[in-house]
Amino acid sequence: MSRIGKQPIALPAGVKAQVAEGKVRVEGPKGKLELVFHRNMKVQLDDGSKAIQVSRPDDERLNRALHGLTRSLIANMVEGVTKGFEKRLRIEGIGYQARLDKKALVLTVGYANSVTMSPPDGVTVELTDPTTIVVKGADKQKVGQFAAEVRRVRKPEPYKGKGIRYENEQVRRKEGKSFTSGSA
Repeated sequence: MSRIGKQPIALPAGVKAQVAEGKVRVEGPKGKLELVFHRNMKVQLDDGSKAIQVSRPDDERLNRALHGLTRSLIANMVEGVTKGFEKRLRIEGIGYQARLDKKALVLTVGYANSVTMSPPDGVTVELTDPTTIVVKGADKQKVGQFAAEVRRVRKPEPYKGKGIRYENEQVRRKEGKSFTSGSA
C-alpha cells in the first residue's frame, strides 16, 4: 500500500469538494480547481469526516504509481484553494530588471528588445522591487510552469552569475580564464 496514497485528505473549513464522473472539483477562498483522475483510481468524498480518500483496485505497477500521484494532486488542489502557491525569482545583473505592463510581465535582461510574458489564467505576477518577481496562484502546476518559463528567458550563467534565478537557487560559479605572465 502506498504510504502517501492511503492517507486521507482533510478538507479545511470553507473548502467544498465534489467527486463525480471521473472528476474532482475543489472550491475555496482562493478559487476553483478541477482534476480529471485516471479511471483505475477510486476517489471517495466522506462528508461526515470532511475528507477525501483515494484507493486503487489492485497492486499492479501502474496502479501503485497512480495511487500516490492522484492523492498528491488532490492534496495540492486543496492547499492551493486555501493558501495558494508562490514562486519567487531574483534578477541578477547590471541593468537587468522587470516591470508590469497591465497584467503582462516585461523583462529587460540584456537582449536588444524587452521580453513580454503574459501569465496564464489563475496566475498573478507581482514585483516587490524591479529585481524580484513573485508568481502566485492556486494551481501549483501553472505557478511552477510560468516561473520556469520566466527563468528560461535568461538562465543564470556560471561566470558572473547574471540572469534570472529562483530565490534560494545556488548557481555554481566557474572561474574565468586566468592569464599568467610566464616566459614563452
